Amino acid sequence: MKARLALAVVMFTAAFPAFSDNDAQSDMDWLQISAVAARQTDYTGIFVYQYGNHIQTARITHVADQHGEHEKLESLDGPRREFIRRNNDAWWNLGDQKPIQVEKQYSGKRFPDLLPEQLSALNENYRIRAAEQARIAGFDTQAVIFQPKDSLRYIHKIWIHRDSGLLMKAAVFDDRSKQKVEQYTFIQLRIGREADSSQAVQMQPPVPAEQKTLMSVSSDPGMPAVATGWKVTFLPSGFKKITEMRRSLHGKNSSAIHFAFSDGLAGISVFIEALENISNSKLGLFSRGAVHVYSKIKGDFLVTVVGEVPPRTVMQVMDSVRYTGQ
Repeated sequence: MKARLALAVVMFTAAFPAFSDNDAQSDMDWLQISAVAARQTDYTGIFVYQYGNHIQTARITHVADQHGEHEKLESLDGPRREFIRRNNDAWWNLGDQKPIQVEKQYSGKRFPDLLPEQLSALNENYRIRAAEQARIAGFDTQAVIFQPKDSLRYIHKIWIHRDSGLLMKAAVFDDRSKQKVEQYTFIQLRIGREADSSQAVQMQPPVPAEQKTLMSVSSDPGMPAVATGWKVTFLPSGFKKITEMRRSLHGKNSSAIHFAFSDGLAGISVFIEALENISNSKLGLFSRGAVHVYSKIKGDFLVTVVGEVPPRTVMQVMDSVRYTGQ
């Protein structure tokens, strides 16, 4: 664990702050420790992902060294699948297929790295409060609840290891029904020196360097999406634009307009493709845990909205996507 994280942990364990409306800044400082921990701590563990009747188990290994971050995520159920990340470069390895480089500037969020680097927006969109203390996989944790200030997003609840700051568990609840939508939980975890840092060598993508660019899925910001005349005219308050670009599609000689937005915890993406480049596309609403995908034809284009928000919000965003002209 790096020195600055160690210092933060010492401060954190010496005086565990109470979450209250009167001490909001201390609350955010404490959450910042957790956000840093996910990126600067060595750990390896097994976690379970649950939604509905579906259960999936995965192993994650994360190493932070002088070269940056190295991460490997392995599915332990069904066909062999691996996700490998080295700083902002990311690859999928799907069984016997060649690794596919999915992003040269990958910035996605994955359990347990779910908190944003900039936490100030969370207070604008959520009421943050401490909940119960619990023991998870042998570790003492403190639960924290993010209650949305509107009905357009989910309730988020996280359980943070009180010594390292790592997330041990994360759950999403529907704001109206209060039912659990999805959950991630560590069932085994080794932190710091107990994790095998030598695994960083094993987390290199198994592909010769000269072949990497051949399998790259590139994004070309050279033509900004605003030049196409497409607009997203509705988003829940607090969602900020993260990306606006044309993105080439793997396996296709075509591109899609891509908008990405985030409120710090949840993300919404909008993809727009010309119909002439599409065959056998599924239309309508599809869900997987807290992620909902809604596809609809608008004129000569297929518009797809992907959101970590309730279905009603995804549909409202879809209704707001329109072509306004060059």
